[in-house]
Amino acid sequence: MMVLRSSPVRAALRALFAAALLLTGAHAQSSVTIRYADKDAQLEGYLALPEQGAEPVPGILIVHQWLGVTDHEREVADRLAQEGYAAFACDIYGADDMPDGRAEAAQSSGKYKGDVALYRRRLQRGLEVLRDRAEVDATRLAVIGYCFGGTGALELARSGADVKAAVSFHGGLATPDPEDARQIKGTVLVCHGGNDSAVPDEELMGFIQEMRNAEVDWYLMILGNAVHGFTHRHDPQRYDAKAEARSWEAMRDLFTEVLQN
Repeated sequence: MMVLRSSPVRAALRALFAAALLLTGAHAQSSVTIRYADKDAQLEGYLALPEQGAEPVPGILIVHQWLGVTDHEREVADRLAQEGYAAFACDIYGADDMPDGRAEAAQSSGKYKGDVALYRRRLQRGLEVLRDRAEVDATRLAVIGYCFGGTGALELARSGADVKAAVSFHGGLATPDPEDARQIKGTVLVCHGGNDSAVPDEELMGFIQEMRNAEVDWYLMILGNAVHGFTHRHDPQRYDAKAEARSWEAMRDLFTEVLQN
């Protein structure tokens, strides 16, 4: 485990932000980089923790988009920690196997989409790292993911993992064996862009039928005019602030329902 280092400017900004959190009553937070392994693969994830009280807190697993663990996932983890959750951005690819650019990202993500057993094993390994933290209540876990990671969040749920909720943000919805949906234990929320050309309508309808057949507790939020990747603030061509805010609130409401009550 290694504490992340910051530049003097970033450290000053974080100090100011921490003071603001105290004034507003929000949860202060800390973050660490965690090295862990899946068999011979060395993985590196990012854990953000709220200010600790006497009791363990719910844990949220974050599955990255096709470029790996980036500032996007770290920022999401920080936001969740500020709301009182322990949030772990897990690593699917490996610490030394991060793609460089879109072409490599397509190859890397395709490898795991083509080998769902391997993908699920990496997802389960990340969930174990989160679950085993002393700060985390292992009975109150959820998973969220973005794009490639949205697919992962659903696959982890389909594997029968003990998660109270699985949330996909503009993720792929297809799966090799739709019957696996019968193993889902928690609530599924899919936040989908109405203009997401990466997910054909046939795939969307197939997912709906999959959920119906398995009688899953699920719901679908279609965000009008939003395209694939609408939550990514670092991509102005895709980012949709309204869609991001609405989908984030839907996720928060679900977490209040299944993790806080």
